[in-house]
Amino acid sequence: MNKMLFKYKFLSYALIASSVLFLQGCFLFGKKGDPNSLESRINGSAGEIIPFEQVRSDYSQYVPSGMVVVPNGTFHMGQADEDVPATQINLNKQITISAFFMDQTEVTNNQYRLFTDVLLAYSEGRQAQGEELPQEYQEGVMDKLFLKNGTPVRPDSIKVMNEMYPDTTRWSTEYAHHMGDPLMEYYFMHPAFDDYPVVGVDWQAANFFCQWRTMHLNYYRHTVEGDPYPAPRFRLPTEAEWEYASRGGRDMAKYPWGSPYLRNTLGCMLANFKPGRGNYYDDGFAYTGPVAQYFPNDYGLYDMAGNVAEWVLDAYFESSVPVVWDLNPVYNPPITKAGKNDVNINNRRVIRGGSWKDIAYYCETGARTFQHWDSSSTSIGFRCAMTYLGRSSGEEVDLGR
Repeated sequence: MNKMLFKYKFLSYALIASSVLFLQGCFLFGKKGDPNSLESRINGSAGEIIPFEQVRSDYSQYVPSGMVVVPNGTFHMGQADEDVPATQINLNKQITISAFFMDQTEVTNNQYRLFTDVLLAYSEGRQAQGEELPQEYQEGVMDKLFLKNGTPVRPDSIKVMNEMYPDTTRWSTEYAHHMGDPLMEYYFMHPAFDDYPVVGVDWQAANFFCQWRTMHLNYYRHTVEGDPYPAPRFRLPTEAEWEYASRGGRDMAKYPWGSPYLRNTLGCMLANFKPGRGNYYDDGFAYTGPVAQYFPNDYGLYDMAGNVAEWVLDAYFESSVPVVWDLNPVYNPPITKAGKNDVNINNRRVIRGGSWKDIAYYCETGARTFQHWDSSSTSIGFRCAMTYLGRSSGEEVDLGR
């Protein structure tokens, strides 16, 4: 008898449970589970589409550390003064740029060193001190970064050193009869140069740094903070974005500070460049200087002229300005890697801003030149950009400036 009673009770409970599921499927019960799930959105719609004023209120634009927002705008891209070398490669064209974030300064040695330390630890399975990468970080960032055909392929440490490490030997080999050995030995690793811009990095390494920085940030946001929305990816700025940001909102400005002069009213240099033949020190630094030593432009960006020239995303093409679109233009055909016999002209990549060893002409906002993508120099660094997706957090301009 007890067995029969138990059997009927079990059947009753099963019928009740199935009835609840049926009623939920018939929209007689409200939302369940995640409010963003497809089932909840369907059940909660009452047969209507979502009203236009209803948005996911838990999202707002992430403000990256050390970056400033460059607002939407229109400007005249191209030369802002006479074309001194008479190249006719930078004719003026009106361009519109969407808002984006840009690093306030060039990427420093200390910032880049975290990247190389992580790569070496991953390639060797340990750091120089014998420490291993956290397992979650290795799986959540590094394995995904080196994913190939669905399987992570751990890079060789020699490959990491050759391709991603700054080529410090350039300090000794780039200039004839120059005592660059002290800088070759100390510039990247010594704490005295922590806040100096990283140099000796080629275009591909700069791009790979941007990929790692994106995954590094979103790993923390997802794993530690539980944020379901990834931040937009870091990348090199386009040539048009770089020039627009460099002008600081001053259309046709010759230099980032707006003035056509290289000194302020007190006679002080406004950037780190080469004032004259054999004269490197008038601006205060014989080589590169620490970042943010001169006044920023009106967007809060430092060293958009001088210190180190900077890689941008675009390939160098003499006629690119007339052929690209006039809204967020970029000229970025793929590079090729055919070794010394590679004659692909798209392997030339634009550098902007002039450096500590360049004359004033290359510090102009409209001056452009190039370097091969796999070449590096003691005068070339980079900074990152990030697309602005909207939905303001209200913190974009609260930067303590």
